[in-house]
Amino acid sequence: MSETAVPRAGAPRRVALMITCLADMFYPEVGERIVRLLRRLGVEVTLPAGQTCCGLPLFNSGYHDEAAAVARRTVQIFRDAEAVVVPSGSCAWMVKHEYPGLLRETAEASDAGRVAERTWEFSQFLVRGLGRTAFESDVDGPLSYHDSCHLLRGLHESQSPRTLLGKLRGAELVPLPGADECCGFGGSFAVRLPEVSSQILAKKVANVEATGADCLVACDAGCLMQIGGGLTRKKSRVRALHLAELLDGDR
Repeated sequence: MSETAVPRAGAPRRVALMITCLADMFYPEVGERIVRLLRRLGVEVTLPAGQTCCGLPLFNSGYHDEAAAVARRTVQIFRDAEAVVVPSGSCAWMVKHEYPGLLRETAEASDAGRVAERTWEFSQFLVRGLGRTAFESDVDGPLSYHDSCHLLRGLHESQSPRTLLGKLRGAELVPLPGADECCGFGGSFAVRLPEVSSQILAKKVANVEATGADCLVACDAGCLMQIGGGLTRKKSRVRALHLAELLDGDR
């Protein structure tokens, strides 16, 4: 792939990466891969300083005032971005769907709306923003895809990741039974109800192994932590990878 590739007409040419707290702490390689890939696609990438959690755990736990304070700070950090790319369906959903409501009737309301409109989950940005769907694979062999709950039900997105994986040269996308079923993470849900979470995870891991795939792909760090942890504890040969870790070049 050319280092001077140019995005299609009308596509954002400068993006700010919202790395998310889980990716920053546990999957920094995902952020690094996204930066390299987008730059090779001709997109300028910045990483605004001062990022913290998007506030989703607070919001889901009922602490809406505290979540609004986090939203206010995040909007201030990203309000001048031409586009915001997020490697997590759950965090992208939080920014796009909950920030405007949390900051309604505040001084930051208009900024929250603009940031929400300009925010993209990573796979959506590639397919719908840049019009890029064909890439080389960094992983050979069969793979399966898990729909994270917020990406599927919150952003109503199931096709963009599958479009990328289905055209991924060097890999084979195989169906995952119950791909649209929760993995059991749910943020604080896994902590508050560990027995229920563990049972949901056990079913997901069994379904993943039944595919015969070499790796399980997801677009959310929370799901990767949950499923990857289950696979590791079971000493499974299947690896859990973020979509960004598979993409290397285009054709």
